[in-house]
Amino acid sequence: MEVSTKTVMAIKSYQNQAGVLVKNYLLADPFIPYTSIIGGIILCKMVYDLTQLISSFYIKTYAGLTKIQRIEWNSRGISSIHAIFITALSLHFVFWSDLFSDQPHAGLVTFRSSPLSVFGLGVSVGYFCADLGMLLWLYPSLGGMEYVFHHSLSGIAVAYSMFSGEGQLYTYMILISEITTPEINMRWYLDTAGMKRSSAYLINGIVIFLSWLAARILLFGYMFYHVYLHYDQVSCNSLKICTYHLHLILLTVYFHCLEKLIYTSDHADIVL
Repeated sequence: MEVSTKTVMAIKSYQNQAGVLVKNYLLADPFIPYTSIIGGIILCKMVYDLTQLISSFYIKTYAGLTKIQRIEWNSRGISSIHAIFITALSLHFVFWSDLFSDQPHAGLVTFRSSPLSVFGLGVSVGYFCADLGMLLWLYPSLGGMEYVFHHSLSGIAVAYSMFSGEGQLYTYMILISEITTPEINMRWYLDTAGMKRSSAYLINGIVIFLSWLAARILLFGYMFYHVYLHYDQVSCNSLKICTYHLHLILLTVYFHCLEKLIYTSDHADIVL
């Protein structure tokens, strides 16, 4: 059946109006933090449902899990997708983008930001809010108080950097450490599926060790070295608020490492 010219014009009109709405409101600079947070929460819900749907059809052991195990299974799908997204974006900004390069005319590196960098942090804040909500709602089934502290502190640090535009480079440096999350989640999946003695479990353990070495030790060392080289940009009185944010970031690093240390002590057989 042919579509009338009037109908086609009406559809194009609606498309143009939707484009104007997205450009002038949803993606306008003042609204990006809020729309990205809401978008991050909505994406978490979508990934949760997709993980549940795919696992129900293709993972035989999924049906035999308890209710709490299925919830944790689905929530780990969320954290894995978030980790892949934020790690890729962080690597782009830290190593390949000109936004945080050492260009004298670009201004202080601690105060640089862009709509994309703000959007990425907003999606991450949305994830932390959604995951923290699940932790508190089902506490302590999905994690103890150390996870609550970690998510709360991480969410606050990322949100401060997003709204203030300060220290976004160092925030993205820390977020690169999320690269270890998919491997840790895969270990839990294999363990829950009864594949602890499989070769995949061993290979995954080796990948965890190597990614931890790169993301938790070498990267943090590089970050502290970068802070040392640019400390003059955050130490003067006029920029003291940025120093406060830097301290918040360093505190987040401390709790991040503490959480992983607790996890490692409880799961010392990661590569055994």
